[in-house]
Amino acid sequence: MGVFSEFREFIQRGNVVDLAVGVIIGAAFNDIVKVLVDQVVMPPIGLLTSGVDFSKMMIVLKPDDPATPASELVAIQYGALINAGIKFLIVAWVVFLLVKAVNSLRREHAEKAEAAPPAPTPQEALLTEIRDLLKARQAG
Repeated sequence: MGVFSEFREFIQRGNVVDLAVGVIIGAAFNDIVKVLVDQVVMPPIGLLTSGVDFSKMMIVLKPDDPATPASELVAIQYGALINAGIKFLIVAWVVFLLVKAVNSLRREHAEKAEAAPPAPTPQEALLTEIRDLLKARQAG
């Protein structure tokens, strides 16, 4: 029973839920990046390189023989690697900007927390009031 209670405690910590949300958002973001690279970024790059479609670039090791039904094309598709590299750079750039923004917000929050002194607790406020009354009695 100890393993199950540890697992339940692990799940309830909150980090697992945050991780799950991150994975789901990451999967959706992957689809967005795929469309961005394949249909927005690569066409202009292909146009600049005289119509080269990177996704179709490959080194053919064994050509497809239409005369033989079992014959299949064997190729190293390095164009897909180029597309994946561009996708990686886009994701890395977005993650960098996100981390940079979060760090900036944390710095601002830390500066505000350091600048403003903490408000006195009710007990401290009462003690300060009593001290001021005693000083006023002694002076008067």
